[in-house]
Amino acid sequence: MTEQRAALVRMEVERGAARIVLDSPRNRNALSARLRTELAARLREAAADPGVRAVVLTGAGPAFCSGMDLSEVEAELRGESPDPSAPTLPELIEQVMDCPVPVVVLLNGPVRAGGVGLVAAADIAIAPDTVTFAFTEVRIGVVPAIISVPVAARMHDRQLSRYLLTGETFGAAEAAAAGLLTAAVPAEAVDAAVEGVLDGLRLAAPRAAARTKELLRELRGMDRTAALHLAERISAEFFASDDAAEGRAAFFGRRPPRWAV
Repeated sequence: MTEQRAALVRMEVERGAARIVLDSPRNRNALSARLRTELAARLREAAADPGVRAVVLTGAGPAFCSGMDLSEVEAELRGESPDPSAPTLPELIEQVMDCPVPVVVLLNGPVRAGGVGLVAAADIAIAPDTVTFAFTEVRIGVVPAIISVPVAARMHDRQLSRYLLTGETFGAAEAAAAGLLTAAVPAEAVDAAVEGVLDGLRLAAPRAAARTKELLRELRGMDRTAALHLAERISAEFFASDDAAEGRAAFFGRRPPRWAV
């Protein structure tokens, strides 16, 4: 009889929020092949659920994520990949960035290396002010190449250069000032801060929120004139939509819109 292994990623949905929990505390939620596979599956499940307005990604145990599972990296270098079908870190980062519903990271503890890539890939990131970060790659002789892509889109250049090049540990206040975090708040205020964000997302029209998220990606690096023309087309399309008519009716009728959860 085959023994069923405990899941490394759990998900529950409540009031339109899919809470996805990395649950591999024995290795500080390292991004093993199995954890990456399960996380990708939960993200697909949340994205396919029409009742989900937001994903909250957090961790169990003392850390949010310690980065890639180095024991598996060693095995892969010997040609002993634990699961060749598992999504790669770039694929996982793209899945978070391309998720049609907003992804909110709720940090439960320190973040290192590849785990910072997940934080940067999310739309919103909130942490207790005690959480620490580090790009430790250079200190073990490797380049933080993959995570530099989402992180460079978030962090200001000077801080990005410092922390990527030195591998030093920095705190939540520094992460927020550098653009990596949306907010760093006292530990006792974290849940309230996240719930405030979720309350806002629950009132957002799903189609409008998804297009807004996509637009923010498209505007990066786009020529200003092209960006304004794109924005004009999208604005006209959505102002003429049924959702906009419902939004106006709800506003003037002083009631929640039909999509609110």
